[in-house]
Amino acid sequence: MGRPHQLRSWVIAFLTLACACQLVAQTAKPADSTSAEKITPQTRIQVIRSLQSERVFARVLFPQGEKGLKIKNGVVTPSEQAIAQQVAEFGPAAKPGDRCVITNVEIKDKEIVLEINGGPKKRGKWYQHIQITGSGTSSTQLPGTSPQSLDAKGSMVTLEFDKYVPEINGDQVRAMLNPVFDFKALTASEAYQKTLPPKLQEAIRDHKILVGMDKEMVMYAKGRPQQRIRDKDDKGEDYEEWIYGKPPEEVNFVRFRGNEVARLEVMNVDGTKVVRTEREVDLQSKESEVAEQKPAQKPQAAPSLRRPGEEPEFPTTTSTHRAPRPQDQKAPADGSPYPDSTGTAPPGGPPIDPPGPPHLAPAS
Repeated sequence: MGRPHQLRSWVIAFLTLACACQLVAQTAKPADSTSAEKITPQTRIQVIRSLQSERVFARVLFPQGEKGLKIKNGVVTPSEQAIAQQVAEFGPAAKPGDRCVITNVEIKDKEIVLEINGGPKKRGKWYQHIQITGSGTSSTQLPGTSPQSLDAKGSMVTLEFDKYVPEINGDQVRAMLNPVFDFKALTASEAYQKTLPPKLQEAIRDHKILVGMDKEMVMYAKGRPQQRIRDKDDKGEDYEEWIYGKPPEEVNFVRFRGNEVARLEVMNVDGTKVVRTEREVDLQSKESEVAEQKPAQKPQAAPSLRRPGEEPEFPTTTSTHRAPRPQDQKAPADGSPYPDSTGTAPPGGPPIDPPGPPHLAPAS
């Protein structure tokens, strides 16, 4: 009985030692992605095929242009303030909750570049260079194939790595893109709700309206209104009112000042009325902050035909009183010459030449 018991103890000790060695080996191995092997050509093709033409939902604001967004070690750059500045200058390519399409995937040495909604550059097709040439020297391009008709309004996102792109698959790339893309949302409303604070998520999920919401949030919460009214209030200020419901059901009167809900009036089924005007949510966006910080543009000067540095022939004065001209003055009743016929210049005006002898036509 002693020998089997001793053999069992040796087996347990050996298994324990093996597990400990394996644990030490795992902890000693670096956890970064660069510890893996470099991506192979076969995996490169599989990743591109996996992501190409996939439809996703944007989690953040994408600016138009070639800068786009960058992700490295899970950190998205540039900052929200810088993104808002780019959007104010070039316009948005996608807003949070918008459906996007990955239109191009390119894997380079140290980065994976994905373009959305056509990318930031204009790209012509082969058929857009077709021209019809007649018997003469003139040529005509096919209608609708002009490169100028292309309008690049997309953006891009770049996954950066330290040394090289490691051996990864499409699902791992999706996990890295999780800060900017939502691959699991089923509807645009679901994707949009995830980008909002919890209070707004709950309100949209329960189809409720809060004072301070914008028009997009109201549309996600209640849908399209049955009626819209544009009018002026008692103070003469313009407003837009959306009406949801019809009696005897509950009726909501949503009044907008600009793009935000300023007043909500609810007519309940029992005849009671509830009016809310105090702000319930604060939606000060980065775009509005940049717009407020942006200095007002100075009015452009009137165009001039003078060369740079050339002085005007007759400088204008800032005075509102113009010096009288001799031709504007009335002749005295006694037939005497004009008061300024001596050649003296009126105050503030150019010198006047004294009148010469009358012009005589040459004798024929």
